[in-house]
Amino acid sequence: MSKDFLQIFRDNGALLEGHFGLTSGRHSPIYLQCAMVLQYPEIAREIGRELAAMAGEDIDLVVSPAVGGIVIGQETASNLGARAIFSERVDGEMTFRRGFYVKPGERVLTVEDVVTTGGSIREAALLAEKMGGDLVATASIVHRYMDKPTPPTDRPHHSLLQIHAPAYDPADCPLCKEAIPIQKPGSRTLR
Repeated sequence: MSKDFLQIFRDNGALLEGHFGLTSGRHSPIYLQCAMVLQYPEIAREIGRELAAMAGEDIDLVVSPAVGGIVIGQETASNLGARAIFSERVDGEMTFRRGFYVKPGERVLTVEDVVTTGGSIREAALLAEKMGGDLVATASIVHRYMDKPTPPTDRPHHSLLQIHAPAYDPADCPLCKEAIPIQKPGSRTLR
């Protein structure tokens, strides 16, 4: 990108510091709120263009887990000339609704805004494979990691920003021990 990607988060108030509950259930002193960046269509288009270029494959379908992956999945698919769908949780299980489907043999890229443990993107990818899709790769705007970046599946994972960000089990969270109030800016309720 023409600009330092972390700086884009800073410039748009999307790099937050405090005590945050992550979708994974873990706690962290750092939160990257991609929605604050993706609210600007020109930035979302540029991010989608970058992720599409990184995928570098002939992709038929982009699958994204709701809610965080929907906007960037659409932008990435637009740049790939591919179809875009999203998966949702129903009673705790990832599923396709709204008539969405995967054609057998479709080459699939699964896209998410932020990957921490990789749970949601992995579930969406496995769902696409279960329906007959051929998973080519996964991609995310941000890949948070503790020790080293680990791909969420056995396929290549592409990300624009890899950031070392601690994520603690709630029982071991130093922020909880300091009684710092927790915030949950994401799309799922705290566990």
